[in-house]
Amino acid sequence: MYVHIGNGAMVKDSEIIGVFDIERATVSQDTREYLRTAAARKRDVSCTEEIPRSFVVTFDREILDERVYVSRVSPRTIAGRVKGKLDV
Repeated sequence: MYVHIGNGAMVKDSEIIGVFDIERATVSQDTREYLRTAAARKRDVSCTEEIPRSFVVTFDREILDERVYVSRVSPRTIAGRVKGKLDV
């Protein structure tokens, strides 16, 4: 099943590692560094031109590819779209 995470972007629910509130998560220096590193490695995908509310980390086991999707959609809404499969 695919999950819509904003602005037409879709990800496979089986590839989602976590959905995070960007405001709360970026309080941590480690998280800020993780997001900077993902951007530097071109592993981030922006799904919004507005102020982001969440980021979704995915991992494709077939090609061993990690991605970070930055979204305007709230983490609770994204988690609801996965139908309770994630703990947010």
